[in-house]
Parts: sequence; C-alpha cells; structure tokens
Amino acid sequence: VQLQASGGGVVQAGGSLRLSCADSRRTSSNNAVGWFRQAPGKEREFVSTISWNGGITHYADSVKGRFTISRDRAKNTVYLQMNSLKFEDTAVYYCAVGLRSVSGPQADGYRYWGQGTQVTVSS
Repeated sequence: VQLQASGGGVVQAGGSLRLSCADSRRTSSNNAVGWFRQAPGKEREFVSTISWNGGITHYADSVKGRFTISRDRAKNTVYLQMNSLKFEDTAVYYCAVGLRSVSGPQADGYRYWGQGTQVTVSS
C-alpha cells in the first residue's frame, strides 16, 4: 500500500481546505481509512475515520461539525473536507489504512501510514 496525502497549505482562520489520501496500489478498498494529525510538541491524535464502504464515519469531538470525511472507491481516494478552520487545527495530517473494514480512533488499529501533509491555520 502506498498512500499519498495532499491538499495541505496555509489558510486563514475560518477558511477551508480539502485533504486527499490516494491509495496508488488499491489495497485499501476493503479497509477503513483514518486521518490523524500531529502538532509540534504534541502527540498524534485521531481526527476521523471512514469504513470500507463509506457507510460509517467517526470524528473527534474537536472537529465534529466542521470536518467531513468521504471516500471515492472508484478512485481509491479518501477525502477530508475541513471547514471553519481554527488555529488549533494546525498540524501535519496523516492518513492510514485500518486493519479492519471498520476501525476506531486508536492509532494501533491502523497500518500503512502515508507521509503527512502540513496544514497551517493563521489566526
């Protein structure tokens, strides 16, 4: 599995970004995919996850109502639409393939981590 996360950038508070996680080897089709983030000096934290068919989604409380996860199975890509961005959303965002078709918020439930994409929100 080779995951490529993209779409990060610099945005003002209140703005939006859409992150993409492309699976070039198409081996995540039957697995959940999750997004995590890590800010400087902080531990990696769960952001959102989506089940293999997109039917089940879960969000961290800190992003609920502002972020939306989705997937296009035909394109083997998972998206994270981020609206109403806050300064505290600044972090490197990572996507990862879950061990199961439905995975929870624990990082040890994921493998095949992609490289991160930097999101910087200016206040």
